[in-house]
Amino acid sequence: MAKAVKTNVLRHLDAAHIPYETREYAVEEDVFDGKTVAAKTGLDPAIVWKTLVLTADDRSHLVCVIPVEKELDLKAVARVSGHKGVAMLPQKDLLALTGYVRGGCSPIGMKKAFPTYFDEAVSELEWISVSAGARGCQVLLSAADLLRETGAKTGALCRE
Repeated sequence: MAKAVKTNVLRHLDAAHIPYETREYAVEEDVFDGKTVAAKTGLDPAIVWKTLVLTADDRSHLVCVIPVEKELDLKAVARVSGHKGVAMLPQKDLLALTGYVRGGCSPIGMKKAFPTYFDEAVSELEWISVSAGARGCQVLLSAADLLRETGAKTGALCRE
């Protein structure tokens, strides 16, 4: 499989002996729309997922991974994660907390392991694509491998 410039994500997958493929694409400033990423990489938008970092009411952090075509339901995330409430992490705090920039955030290889939740639709997928840890690079791997490697739980996280 093709390998891109090594990011923390790819080094982590290599160390865990998890097979993957990368898809690189040209990055346009301030365009981090998942549907655009899917089009540029030639991937079905249904398998391209985005990684979102949230802060819970107890000031802890959690990670949610959802399809790029869907919108996160904060009340559903609170229910699934056992919190009274959750909110999106301010963008200005993302790099310091995770080691990733907006448009390059991945559920793999963050500075610290946070509780991670995937939308339940992941159970229907054989393959999934998430950021490879840098803008302009996606990693395509087995959905089962990604769930296992992140220790993620699944649940209904998106708005209908």
